[in-house]
Amino acid sequence: MAGLIDLLRAAEPVTGHRPWPRRIVSAAMWQDAAKGLAAGQWSLVALWGEAATVHMALSEESSGAIVVISLDCPDGVFPSVARLFAPAGRLERTVRDLCGLEAIEAPDARPWLDHGRWGLTRPLGVRREAKAAEPYRFLANEGHSLHQIPVGPVHAGIIEPGHFRFTANGEAVVRLEERLGYVHKGTESLMQGAEIELAARLAGRVSGDSTVAYALAFARAVEAALGIEPPPRAVWLRALMAELERLANHFGDIGAICNDASFSALHAYCGALREEVLRIAEACFGHRLMMDRIVPGGVAAELSPEGVVGLGRLTRSLRGRFPELVRVYDNSVSLQDRMVGTGILKPELARMFGCGGFVGRASGRGRDARRDPGYPPYDSLRFEVPVRHEGDVNARVWVRIDEVEQSLGMIEQMLDLLPGGPLRAEVGAMRGTGEGAALVEGFRGDIFVWLRLSGGRIERCHLRDPSWFQWPLLEAVIEGNIVADFPLCNKSFNCSYSGHDL
Repeated sequence: MAGLIDLLRAAEPVTGHRPWPRRIVSAAMWQDAAKGLAAGQWSLVALWGEAATVHMALSEESSGAIVVISLDCPDGVFPSVARLFAPAGRLERTVRDLCGLEAIEAPDARPWLDHGRWGLTRPLGVRREAKAAEPYRFLANEGHSLHQIPVGPVHAGIIEPGHFRFTANGEAVVRLEERLGYVHKGTESLMQGAEIELAARLAGRVSGDSTVAYALAFARAVEAALGIEPPPRAVWLRALMAELERLANHFGDIGAICNDASFSALHAYCGALREEVLRIAEACFGHRLMMDRIVPGGVAAELSPEGVVGLGRLTRSLRGRFPELVRVYDNSVSLQDRMVGTGILKPELARMFGCGGFVGRASGRGRDARRDPGYPPYDSLRFEVPVRHEGDVNARVWVRIDEVEQSLGMIEQMLDLLPGGPLRAEVGAMRGTGEGAALVEGFRGDIFVWLRLSGGRIERCHLRDPSWFQWPLLEAVIEGNIVADFPLCNKSFNCSYSGHDL
């Protein structure tokens, strides 16, 4: 089969789409793209829709190429990708819920985000009044001595809602089926017609723990669409915030995973390190989560000389204290007994789903958007992408541990190389028209944003969280494990409910 670029040579190019090409394809080309996904020739980056068009972003790892393809759907239908390539299934169901476009011969036609509580259907397409919702049909199970355990959507503690339907034989999990969508906020619908400034605030609230990464992805997509270059100092401050966000989340995750294995001491110590990072973020940028500090065209917060000193003090403190916690983790037999060999994600599944972040890297998939395709200032920094191959809970913890070391090193480099100058490009340039896309590495993995601007307003914006390709894999890794190990597997993935549900 031809390469991705060769496949699309006959497709109609769309002008004004940056930084990667977009092509209008025929139904036959769309199906050929699906066959290439099924054959492992390229990876699915995103799949989304509009009222009469369906789009798909693809990446070819061998060449590094990224292409967006679009298929016009005047009759409201398109050839199913999931028929050949299972990871597209939930995305196609979402296109149906939001836009009303039907995937022909789709293996699963059940609703996904639409729980029948919106009052209307197809909010991003031709809207219709909603009918009474039918009960959701979970997959049937057959076998001797099987029983079901429903968990959620309301959980103990402070956690977002999601439903998990376990089928078990005794304590062994035979199947897990998820139902999500309970925290759907209508983000993409709210963005339609919004000015760039308001849309940027909405993007930063898709998933609060990744507000920096989402704001950065949205800003880069806007800048690509309008051909704007943010000032060098803003570029470096953005990366500094992104690595602080990564540190805070990794410390929180490592501690929470240990807590789910009943090792509360490491949870407390890691929580203290996370709090240290959040406090310095507030001292330097005026907000613990650095929300709304990255804006299209640059940044909205300056880093003072005192902030530089404080960040240097933070990295030295973390380098002195974190290694001891790692030694405790590695030398605690009770922890290793729970972590090692639990919730194994097979490398072939990680590759098939194009899974990024610590989930993919713990199963041998060394993809990182900071390096592939890459964006500044990471091309000026020295860093490695930690990769493990065991694929279990322990490997996902170790990838986080290794990434803490890498982030500390990058922060130190950025403090040494931080340029001076303005913080933001001309705001007047934000009134143009164009299409843009961006791929940014958040702490969970790569975040994709695609948008179309018209006169400084959002005509359509799609935001894809890395959790879209991680939630289905959680169903796979729990099979064969005991029910009691689900919280451990779940936390080692730490998928976003809010980022997924939009």
